[in-house]
Amino acid sequence: MIDLAQLDDLARRLSALVPPGLRDTREELQQNFKAVLQAGLARLDLVTREEFEVQRLVLARTREKLEALERQLDALAAGGDAPTPPQH
Repeated sequence: MIDLAQLDDLARRLSALVPPGLRDTREELQQNFKAVLQAGLARLDLVTREEFEVQRLVLARTREKLEALERQLDALAAGGDAPTPPQH
């Protein structure tokens, strides 16, 4: 899901931007930054690249099947013989 190492790195970089007078609380700020980032990303309802690719392939196969069924329906409506459905 979310790469925690990248969140840690981003939180470290954010805490490095804190003014020098507040650097004593750097560790606490870094943990707060990380928690806020995690909470914000969790609310976005993101999916992994793998989940996205699986759904993209499912959609492509569904489109192929729909197009084949539309061709069969058109052939039946035209009074011709319907082609046999593709075997999977």
